[in-house]
Amino acid sequence: MDPSLTAEQDGMRRALRQLLHDRCGPTALRAALDTPAGHDPGLWAALAGQLGLPGLALPEAYGGIGCPVTDLALSCEETGRALAPSPLLATTVLAAPLVLALGTGAQRAALLPRLASGALTATLAVPGAALATALGLTRRNGGDWAGGGRAGGVQARRVAGTWRLYGEAAQVLDGHSADLLLVAAHTGGYARSRVRLFLVPGDTPGLTRVRQTALDATRPLGRVQLRDTRAELLGEEEAGAAGAVGSARGVLAALASVGEGAAAVLACEAVGAAGRALELTVEHVGRREQFGRTIGSFQAVQHRLADVYVQVQAARSAAYYAAWAVGEPPEGEGEHPVGEGAVEVSRRAPGAAPVPVPGPALTRTVESPEPVAGPALAAALEALRTAAAEAIQLHGGMGFTWEHDAHLYFKRAAGDALLFGPAHRLRAHAAERAGLFAPAPAPAGVSP
Repeated sequence: MDPSLTAEQDGMRRALRQLLHDRCGPTALRAALDTPAGHDPGLWAALAGQLGLPGLALPEAYGGIGCPVTDLALSCEETGRALAPSPLLATTVLAAPLVLALGTGAQRAALLPRLASGALTATLAVPGAALATALGLTRRNGGDWAGGGRAGGVQARRVAGTWRLYGEAAQVLDGHSADLLLVAAHTGGYARSRVRLFLVPGDTPGLTRVRQTALDATRPLGRVQLRDTRAELLGEEEAGAAGAVGSARGVLAALASVGEGAAAVLACEAVGAAGRALELTVEHVGRREQFGRTIGSFQAVQHRLADVYVQVQAARSAAYYAAWAVGEPPEGEGEHPVGEGAVEVSRRAPGAAPVPVPGPALTRTVESPEPVAGPALAAALEALRTAAAEAIQLHGGMGFTWEHDAHLYFKRAAGDALLFGPAHRLRAHAAERAGLFAPAPAPAGVSP
């Protein structure tokens, strides 16, 4: 791994930081949060039109730029630094990869170019507060999180040859404003329950959406209610063998694969926010005077900020490595052009089913030797929480006020821990997947 940034990556980050400085300052940020959508459409248009962020990690064949996930993660470090509210996470990190992995040729051709251009926003809707579970970040995503075939969750059934959805999903990222919903629902009833993904346009009859009050206003959430709502299955209507595209096993594997990438991107985003919170604190203690000298000159304050700096830098290293590991094939493996007889190499979690890519190309999946994105996200969330807490503490009384930015970073840390964590569950699941705490074999002659 080469930790240095390329000239393109460095230029992209500088351009994005300047754009966010001009379009997403403290005043503009608060004004965007008060809008019905919870974000500034003008900023989203600039991110898409000037920098092409929505299509950064999508193939060129579908209007994207074709960059690795690493470049998207580095960009999200800058959006996290500014706490920029936008559909980038829901659309580009969660929804678009699922359409790419599971959609039919017609679905990908119809949706991906619009997602890449930013003309279409999308999100992943799962029941309850189960997003981290659905993505395989905090426990195995076997399917029970979507209702398990019992009452609750979202159910899908065939009515007169069309799919109809019934149920509710809360705490959906941009669920109140996204143009397209990818809804996780159970099919087959209790006896043959399985999870499938369905496409539901935002203006579909029977779909009711409302914005929810969220702890972190920079991460808008919505509640989605479906009452006899017509939907289109994402993928082929009749799946082939287990693990094939569109099958229940393939859907769960695709969600877990997307979860790895999302965790790496979120880790970089949290590191960017933590670094900015630390910068604000260092600037303040360098100006604020107490007893005739700046409080930053006191050794106790210096020690506290030094500890935060070390934690943030360690989390940044872990986040960068996770982004590189998710976005690059293992050493000795390469990506061959997609075509007749070609092979596309993808990374996946140990034990997960392969996710075939639709079309004439074959797929060879290489297991990642160890889960890295979950622990990196845990370290980044803890670094952000520590940096934000110290920012509030060292700013004194003003750090607790609504007018100061410190509380926004603290709420981002707490909100992300609720949505994608908490940190101890991320680490526990990563340890389970890696087999770190496998039971020791019983001594000879002793039954277990």
